[in-house]
Amino acid sequence: MADTFSLTVTADELEMLVDALEADLEGYVEAAKEARGSGDGGDVEMFKDAALNIQKLLTRLQDMLPE
Repeated sequence: MADTFSLTVTADELEMLVDALEADLEGYVEAAKEARGSGDGGDVEMFKDAALNIQKLLTRLQDMLPE
């Protein structure tokens, strides 16, 4: 099991983290498309897995954003 940590952030800091993860997610999605185009199946899976993990964390953090 992965280690867990507690972290206290402000709403503004949480929004910055969400923004950064959204940009990171876009990069991995684009990298997967490029790898698919070049026929590199191993990289496609690696980038897809990274994008999926980022999306999971991003969703958790978005759920924490104040309305």
